[in-house]
Amino acid sequence: MLDNFLVRAVLAGLAVAFAAAPIGCFVVWRRMAYFGDATAHAAILGVAMSLAFSQSIFAGTLVVSVLMAYLVSVLSWKTHSMDTLLGVLSHSALAIGLVAVSFVPGIRVDLNAYLFGDILAVTSTDLLVIWLGAVSVVALITWRWSALLMVTLNPELAHASGINPRREQLVLTVSLAIVVAVAIKVVGVLLITAMLIIPAASARPMSRTPERMAVYAAVIGVLSILLGIYSSFLFDTPTGPTVVCAAAVFFCLSNIVNVLRRA
Repeated sequence: MLDNFLVRAVLAGLAVAFAAAPIGCFVVWRRMAYFGDATAHAAILGVAMSLAFSQSIFAGTLVVSVLMAYLVSVLSWKTHSMDTLLGVLSHSALAIGLVAVSFVPGIRVDLNAYLFGDILAVTSTDLLVIWLGAVSVVALITWRWSALLMVTLNPELAHASGINPRREQLVLTVSLAIVVAVAIKVVGVLLITAMLIIPAASARPMSRTPERMAVYAAVIGVLSILLGIYSSFLFDTPTGPTVVCAAAVFFCLSNIVNVLRRA
């Protein structure tokens, strides 16, 4: 029994690490950290809606995350600056979701499991959904890698080459929403952005090409998952935050090595 839930936890974590790595690279390159945060915070509203209508948590978080990303894209140029709009929508969605959960009748919800993750409680069905989502994200990003990279580096050149920047933005938005939906069980809505950004930021000083950065980010994400789960089991600490702490250790080591190499 012990082996079973630990194996499921490790497999779920590996799926999230693989899916978050390429998306995290684009989040870092495009400076979309707050965008990812807003999308992740909106997921708790999706949880509330899923519980209220007795639907799949994955489906609810995916729909709300996509709607949040689309709403930000539509409103960003009409009213306030991007960072202000993201701040308002991010915290509003989180607060509305937390309040909405309390109104769901007949269901007692462990908010800590959704806010900080509960990777040790992953079931076989959860594992299947997480891996299907992760494989879909990796396949989609691999298919659109060149176009996404060109749009990231030079949108005008991409448009001149026949690439539609809005279409590629939609691809990235949907991929980010899927990652949020599959990662909510592993690290929770408050820590999803950390798993997107920290491995990619750790890989950046060591990478000479975008492809290497994505691969190194995946490796660091996997190592963070393994070290985090092991440390959580060893020291009896919350697993999701421990995984993020492990990723932060790799970020510090990466930057220390980079500084020493330059010196």
